[in-house]
Amino acid sequence: MLDIAEELHRWVEQGRDFAVATVVAVGGSAPRRPGAALAVDTDGTAIGSVSGGCVEGAVYELCQQALQDGESVLERFGYSDDDAFAVGLTCGGIIDILVTPVRAGDPVRPVVAAALAAGSSGGAAALARIVSGPSDLRGRALLVRPDGSYDGGYGGHPELDRTVAAEARAYLDAGRTGTLEIGEQGSRCGAPLTVLVESSVPAPRMIVFGAIDFASALVRVGKFLGYHVTVCDARPVFATKARFPEADEIVVEWPHTYLDRTEVDARTVLCVLTHDAKFDVPLLRLALRLPVAYVGAMGSRRTHLDRNDRLREVGVTELELARLRSPIGLDLGARTPEETALSIGAEIVANRRGGSGVPLTGAHTPIHHDVTSAEVERIGSVA
Repeated sequence: MLDIAEELHRWVEQGRDFAVATVVAVGGSAPRRPGAALAVDTDGTAIGSVSGGCVEGAVYELCQQALQDGESVLERFGYSDDDAFAVGLTCGGIIDILVTPVRAGDPVRPVVAAALAAGSSGGAAALARIVSGPSDLRGRALLVRPDGSYDGGYGGHPELDRTVAAEARAYLDAGRTGTLEIGEQGSRCGAPLTVLVESSVPAPRMIVFGAIDFASALVRVGKFLGYHVTVCDARPVFATKARFPEADEIVVEWPHTYLDRTEVDARTVLCVLTHDAKFDVPLLRLALRLPVAYVGAMGSRRTHLDRNDRLREVGVTELELARLRSPIGLDLGARTPEETALSIGAEIVANRRGGSGVPLTGAHTPIHHDVTSAEVERIGSVA
């Protein structure tokens, strides 16, 4: 539900009761990932989505029912060959959806409210809810913070609370949403429980080096993809808010100096658009040794070869060079700044999701590379 945290936080502040349906697990070509949510309040207002339209009507009714009876429910939706009119996913996938009422007086409400407050403000927190197991535990929640402290719990099971908090913190550190299986008493033995852990983490960073016209288009693509975008250039006449109004941050500094002092992580993407050796070489020498998700550099193939030779001369290894995406972007035949930005954004997505970048038409590769059926099968077996 944290993917719609901002809207739900407003509902909480307004005192609204609501039910939220959250994708727990997926199999096959399902359209949404675990954590995607749809919420319905007592007036019938709906926000969010769990399937892109395939099963929204049925999930809407489940939310209304949960608001009436106060019971959490786990429901599976999938394609049915036996009944062409059955509610399901036309894409052939399978999704498991947890529906949880969040009403005044419910023990889960303050925990959910705190998680939504963190998510809506860009803070880091993990919300862990029981998906399957004893009925008195289903729907209960635990809020876990980056320092390991937590609120809420599972109704008198302190060892279970501590174990789930430790596991959820690991999910939070990785910025991951998914399920884990644990024993009912907090051990790895005993009756199994399935726990959905949703992580809310600050937006990943995109740092664009080089305040050129292509950078302006890339800033817009980066914002569209959900990144916190910084533009860095040593030339103050070009690195201005007027030229990059959609950037979150404008930095006037030598690129390698800024990169050396700023904070990056495993989700950060670095896009080097300067294609000037005096900027590129010291910057890429540092960038290729950092634990970031993506390093790309603009330039012709001749520029690429010359730049690689210069990087070798300053001690960059072949293994480090292999990390460099250069020339930057996928081959879309792009010419304009907007087309080039699209090709760069596409490469970043493919790198993040494990895509090949080849056309889907005629291909025999999965559409969603990070989708596996094992998780949805496991949850179905214990629900």
